[in-house]
Amino acid sequence: MNVKSHLIFTLYTIYGILLKVMASKGKVRGISGQYPLVQNVTVTAGGTANLTCRVEYNDNTSLQWSNPAQQTLFFGDKKALRDNRIELVRATSSELTISISDVTLSDEGLYTCSLFTMPVRTAKAYLTVFGVPEKPEINGLTKPAMEGDRVTLTCITQGSKPAADLRWFRNEQEVTGAKEVNASGKTFTVRSSLQLLVTRNDDGVAYTCRVDHVALAQAPQQATEVLEVHYAPRVEIIHSLAVPQEGQYLKLECVSRGNPSPDPVMWTKDGGELPDLDRIIVEGRELTFTSLNKTDNGTYRCEASNHLGTSSAEYVLYVYDEPTTPPPSTTSPLHPIPPDPTVQLSTHASDPTVTGSKDPNALGQHGTDHALIGGVVAVVVFVTLCLIIVLGRYLARHKGTYLTNEAKGADDAPDADTAIINAEGHHAHAEEKKEYFI
Repeated sequence: MNVKSHLIFTLYTIYGILLKVMASKGKVRGISGQYPLVQNVTVTAGGTANLTCRVEYNDNTSLQWSNPAQQTLFFGDKKALRDNRIELVRATSSELTISISDVTLSDEGLYTCSLFTMPVRTAKAYLTVFGVPEKPEINGLTKPAMEGDRVTLTCITQGSKPAADLRWFRNEQEVTGAKEVNASGKTFTVRSSLQLLVTRNDDGVAYTCRVDHVALAQAPQQATEVLEVHYAPRVEIIHSLAVPQEGQYLKLECVSRGNPSPDPVMWTKDGGELPDLDRIIVEGRELTFTSLNKTDNGTYRCEASNHLGTSSAEYVLYVYDEPTTPPPSTTSPLHPIPPDPTVQLSTHASDPTVTGSKDPNALGQHGTDHALIGGVVAVVVFVTLCLIIVLGRYLARHKGTYLTNEAKGADDAPDADTAIINAEGHHAHAEEKKEYFI
């Protein structure tokens, strides 16, 4: 305060004392029961606070504002404290309003409005200043993280008053962290920690720390970190045909997921290199057969690797004959026709995390084979029975009587020798009766 300001302040103080003395002698009467009226004020640091003091009735008695250090700011419309941030807004016999711009935490406290009656009447207004928390920072993240690592993310914000609240979000979903609050003068430093067991699912995930505070109602502060996770590849083979047949087009795609990307991939057949055929085309991750034939049968293997590991998958290809049967009629056949047998196709990965799946090409041959064998056995039994019946009927029709030589000559023969002689005689006569046709 310079000499001139000090002189003015001294004169106003003396003036106030004289008024008090005059009022005590009855020369200046204050209105009985008159008190100044004020209100508490809340403002965010950096903002502007308006302090207003009013009286309902006043007989030209002066009003005065003082700061928490009891320094006079304004006496009526006269500025007493040299501070460019403090300005007069309105000064009348019934109101004194001042403003404090660019408020700091040190401005917080109890401000006094005085009405210089006899005795002097005062009213106090408390100025509350909110400390704005600083933009948060996230620490503890190393890029890239490895799958299986344990990582602790720490979010820190300073300068809040009252203490801020920190919240964590995994993408858009809120997750819970551990909060810690420390006082630093009139403000607070707040920390929140989030512990992670990093998996491949965290790759590319955004973790956000947001500061919630009364001073940031319109624009909350936040910080975001995107995780980069490196992990070993996993491989699977996707095929375009369920039942590959001769002459068809087949595409095998090797789908590999890993970070860093396992590119390119390597194709082999039956443990060796692919045959050098015009019909087999390798483009990036795709293996294409433009026209299948039986020589393509075999086990095809796709392998991918990065610096964290190697993974592979296999596909067993069997090429079926080109279908020659006509399309089925609209009416149901009397006897069902069994489908052509197929050979199992399979795709499996050597990575233990990739589970095997049933081949979609397996058509359940066992049931068809049993039915076919049963039908053949039934036909054989039926034919055998028919042959037996036909043979029996044939034998029955050619049944006759066969006589020995003794029986042929037994008629009118007294003994067996005579019967034999008679039979030979009959035979001789029979020879005589032979006829020859020329």
